[in-house]
Amino acid sequence: MELPEGFKKKCSEAKSVVFFTGAGISAESGIPTFRGEDGLWRKFRAEEIASLDALYNNTKEFFEFYRERFLSLRDKLPNPGHYAISEMESVFPDVSVITQNIDGLHRKAGSKQVFEIHGSIFYEYCQTCRYRQRVPDERDEEVPRCPECGGLLRPDVVLFGEAMHEPDWSKAYTAASSADIFFSVGTSALVYPAASLPFVALERGAYIVEVNLTDTPLSRYANLVLHGKSGEILPELVRAAKEIMGRL
Repeated sequence: MELPEGFKKKCSEAKSVVFFTGAGISAESGIPTFRGEDGLWRKFRAEEIASLDALYNNTKEFFEFYRERFLSLRDKLPNPGHYAISEMESVFPDVSVITQNIDGLHRKAGSKQVFEIHGSIFYEYCQTCRYRQRVPDERDEEVPRCPECGGLLRPDVVLFGEAMHEPDWSKAYTAASSADIFFSVGTSALVYPAASLPFVALERGAYIVEVNLTDTPLSRYANLVLHGKSGEILPELVRAAKEIMGRL
């Protein structure tokens, strides 16, 4: 892969690198994106099923939806894009992953510093006492209840209308603010406040690299735009970064 001199120079100097990922990177693991041709929100109205209103007023349907999501994601495996991001930890001193995905694939791939700003489908917590646990593989009850207080056990994911997942959001913002290189990978750059993070990094002087199938609102501001599958492009970027850093 032929890369511009500006990227090579930035790599040679960089200490803090951030990967900001969206549904596009997990699509190559067989997980439908939200807005693609097979996107989830073409089949469901997001504001009706993935919302606090649905949790309280359409409770059974809400839990049916999230149980199906949990079962569909449970056995998915990372793809070369996830592994390439993890491998970047051997190249740069500080690598953070900020992900909008709830599928846990970055952790499965071995990334150590992952900020899940939309939460994780594999955990649930009590609305009443905040008890938190891993979602069991097998479950009898249609509407799960807290073993501590009997309250409602809901998925530990950000629903429509809710604030971003904490403390991950604060850590993500801090990472973006101090990034030397900021990679935006497989995200539409449309959903706020998450989509503000590349611009936070840009304002602080980061070199912005966008990896996506098509242009996004971020493309015109990025220093480098690479069109294609992240599972093909990111391993090439790892090899290039290692060569630049003299580790091949």
